[in-house]
Amino acid sequence: MSSRLTIRREVELSGTGLFTAKPARVRLCPARDHGISLRRIDANLPEAMRAALPARVSNVQAMPGLPGRNTVLGPAPSAPLFITTEHVLSSLAGLGVTDCLIELDGQELPMFDGSASAFVEAIQSAGLEEIVGRADPLRITEAVRVEGPGGASIVAQPRSTPGCSFSYTLDYAGTAGGEHIPRQTATWDGSAASYTAGVAPARTFCLAHEAVALRQAGLFLHVTPREMLVLDAAGRPVENTLRFSDEPARHKLLDLIGDLALVGRPIQADITATRAGHALNQEMARRLVAASVG
Repeated sequence: MSSRLTIRREVELSGTGLFTAKPARVRLCPARDHGISLRRIDANLPEAMRAALPARVSNVQAMPGLPGRNTVLGPAPSAPLFITTEHVLSSLAGLGVTDCLIELDGQELPMFDGSASAFVEAIQSAGLEEIVGRADPLRITEAVRVEGPGGASIVAQPRSTPGCSFSYTLDYAGTAGGEHIPRQTATWDGSAASYTAGVAPARTFCLAHEAVALRQAGLFLHVTPREMLVLDAAGRPVENTLRFSDEPARHKLLDLIGDLALVGRPIQADITATRAGHALNQEMARRLVAASVG
């Protein structure tokens, strides 16, 4: 077991949602033995709809119009939703925060620059505080494997020592418009320092033909390739510059960490993912919860 950590003080950020294009305000608040949870604080919501929702994979929903594009939490179809939770959850997990209340005024968390850096900087500015209790990690005794279309897979291997490691291999071979993007692998050793420097700055991205299709569907009209990383058929950024040569794989790793945080506690395992997306990440979270022995 490891220490439970929360943030020392409230910290607030504002921005615009990537999918909804609506302004939103998010506040990260200290919590005591509360785990990670979310609460909507919109002024027009009735009090009965302001209850905190645990950040658990059991609360993941599908949202019409956004199939597989992000992670959406909500207790029921008629209740308030929390859209695109993966970046804030990834930031908290990456920095080792076990307890935090995320308050959202709006429906979708802000996109900022498409990375998790804004959340990481906010958490670091608030500071971390150890709280009473120990964080009992999720442990498994046998390998857990999930598979998806196109050769996608995630494997979790048991780990006898505390901590975790995550690896993500991006491989667009055989996909339209992605044949020139090199196969690349990004890893995280479970430390806050390596997450801050090597994972958090990696931005969300899409291929040029995907960007065209999304705009035709009425999405992403409020951003240009300067605000969202768009890769052409040769794998080059359009009107932008890569922060890392393997930035796409690093961002997929960022999403993987955030989606697997939906197990609700630290993971003591070694995770290896290939070509996986949100849906497969979420399925692995479910399987880990079911296979947990600790």
